[in-house]
Amino acid sequence: MKLIDAHCHLEPKDFPAVADVIGRAKAQSVVHAVVVGQFQRPGDFGLALEVARAHPDFLTPTMGIHPHDAAAAMADDWLTLERLCAQPVVKAVGETGLDYFYNHSPKAEQLEAFHRHCQLARALKKPVVVHVRDAHDDCAEVLAGEGVREGMIHCFTGDTAAARRYLDLGLFLSISGVVTYKKNEALQEAVRFAPLDRLMVETDSPFLAPVPWRGKKNEPGFVVETARKVAGLKGLDPDEVALACAKNTRALLGLAVALD
Repeated sequence: MKLIDAHCHLEPKDFPAVADVIGRAKAQSVVHAVVVGQFQRPGDFGLALEVARAHPDFLTPTMGIHPHDAAAAMADDWLTLERLCAQPVVKAVGETGLDYFYNHSPKAEQLEAFHRHCQLARALKKPVVVHVRDAHDDCAEVLAGEGVREGMIHCFTGDTAAARRYLDLGLFLSISGVVTYKKNEALQEAVRFAPLDRLMVETDSPFLAPVPWRGKKNEPGFVVETARKVAGLKGLDPDEVALACAKNTRALLGLAVALD
């Protein structure tokens, strides 16, 4: 089995010993992970880029402003984001998107920020990493209107109708440990519906640990359980699913990762 964790957060405040986390991930057949850098507060984009640079053979960074924080970002922060995302080592713009469940930032400012990320991604010819919760209609509308055709819906938790809209736009669906939780029949049906060549698996570490680690701090090595669940839902071999999802992630982000 060969796995890529398509989306994780490895800030030192959560994982002070990143090398140990990587070691445990490798022991679970994880060969690479996409570490998501994001705006923390004005003037601060966290340490994801530094963490990735310390482990270039295993980690690839992205950079964005989460919709929760859209209202807090200042003009200088947007200039910083543009500079960071323009670096060749940063392979995608985001995570960005819309979260109408928490609404930590007003909807109008979330939408404005999402449009700006999409425009930046198109200008840089890089894919977009999208967070969406309780906002699928607006999210799909923004992506379609901005002409975004390369990207991933991270931690996809929608139903088959939402999946179809994103797939029709050409996007990938990244599946997290949420798929292993009970009472997620709509998501599980969407996973059965989606073609394997459009799926990825992720942890969203340190959040959303899959069963049997639910409630514990998540980390990249746990992505193996998500891959196994996806395989079970689709009636496929776990090794086949893991490799296909890894190849999808590699293709979207242009990762220099050997999988054969």
